[in-house]
Amino acid sequence: MIKSFFDKLVVDYQVNTSLKNYNTYKIDTICDYLVFPKDEKELISILKEIKKSNLKYLILGNGSNIILSKAIYNGIVIKLDKLNKVTYNGSLVTVGAGYSLIKLAVETIEKGLSGLEFAAGIPGCVGASTAMNAGAYNSDMATVVKEVKVLTPNFEIITMTNSDLEYEYRDSFLKKHQGYIVLEVIFELTTGEVDAMKKLIAERRLKRIASQPLNMPSAGSVFRNPEGMYAGELIEKSNLKGYTIGGAKVSEKHANFIVNNGSATGQDIIDLINKIQKEVKANYNVSLRIEQIIIE
Repeated sequence: MIKSFFDKLVVDYQVNTSLKNYNTYKIDTICDYLVFPKDEKELISILKEIKKSNLKYLILGNGSNIILSKAIYNGIVIKLDKLNKVTYNGSLVTVGAGYSLIKLAVETIEKGLSGLEFAAGIPGCVGASTAMNAGAYNSDMATVVKEVKVLTPNFEIITMTNSDLEYEYRDSFLKKHQGYIVLEVIFELTTGEVDAMKKLIAERRLKRIASQPLNMPSAGSVFRNPEGMYAGELIEKSNLKGYTIGGAKVSEKHANFIVNNGSATGQDIIDLINKIQKEVKANYNVSLRIEQIIIE
């Protein structure tokens, strides 16, 4: 039994725990176990036991780009928060997967290192953001990631270079092969002018506050922008701003955001996504591609 394994290993874990505070939509999904491995060795031990016991599991970052689709997740949720070491070597920065991307962006700017300014408003962890190729302002992780230390499905630790990662817009080898787990990332940055970088991120923050529903639970942009178009504009022109299903609502501030009015389930959000896709397809013959990941 996995509980006795956790107890024997003295793992930091919780039983029958709500994930409401671990996803930015604030969906109240209950998981069987929530586990916080203290290091890579413990993570590997846990994963081997999960595989041996044929149990379902999820590696969860900051929960900022996911939709928990059900009220109960019958499996083990693994948080890599304790993999959070940071080391600086000139313009190279080595960071654990569980480190906050916003925190890292702010810290690198303070040290006069440029490259992560785009990430100063992305509420993800380094590992998940690297796998998903998170981005903003015409820049993304692909522009700054040099190497990634990865755990393979066979429990081997390998190093993948930027070219190995097969980066595309909001996509990568790691996103397509979710059995591969990011452990650590090496960023290659450049020198920059601290005051200019701080001014830039302050200006961008003001624009986000003015244009995005940052005061409500959401997971950022729902759909990818079709080539030459904006998903939010297509949704707004389809008269869907404010449209609600259950506790899920198309933001009246930015139509490419779905917000939780306080009681949204994962299914409410999925149903609203389907409605948006159907209306935009009917009105403009454009098939909107979802940017967020649905967790079954």
